[in-house]
Amino acid sequence: MALILLLYFFYNDEAGRFLPFVNKNTPPVAELHPVVLEHAEKLVEEAAAIGISVLITQGHRSEEEQNELYNKGRTSQGAIVTYARGGESYHNYGLAIDFALLNAKGKALWDLEYDGNRNGKSDWHEVAALAKKIGFSWGGDWKGFKDYPHLQMDFGYSINELSRGFRPGPDVQPETGGG
Repeated sequence: MALILLLYFFYNDEAGRFLPFVNKNTPPVAELHPVVLEHAEKLVEEAAAIGISVLITQGHRSEEEQNELYNKGRTSQGAIVTYARGGESYHNYGLAIDFALLNAKGKALWDLEYDGNRNGKSDWHEVAALAKKIGFSWGGDWKGFKDYPHLQMDFGYSINELSRGFRPGPDVQPETGGG
């Protein structure tokens, strides 16, 4: 009985679903999930409609690329940009994008106060609000480390589940209207 309880405790997710150890038949992720890609394109279009130019700077990221970013500010030069090692980021599963704004000259900006459409509001926050309406969650809302360029769709999957081989289907849709 104790073994059953132990297995239940360690191998059930937050919703109470039993999860096997690892799904070894899952191929590695090599690109953005099709729904994430579709919604990223929609975000760029909706932002353009209100006078904001958005550049998607990153999508899927390999575990090796993630580890290189993780090492910045630790074992390599630069500032710390992430607290996620390879396999611990939604980018590694094709479920996250990063973005920047483009000014009138086409230069990428990561300026949270920039108001290129001159409506008295931060373009960055306008883009984040649009993203949340179409189903992304925003790294700027995180309680700890704020990752302002980061948008993700987890489709209800934790990093633990994703690392064990679980994946959202190609037609699954994110919840919308959040945030």
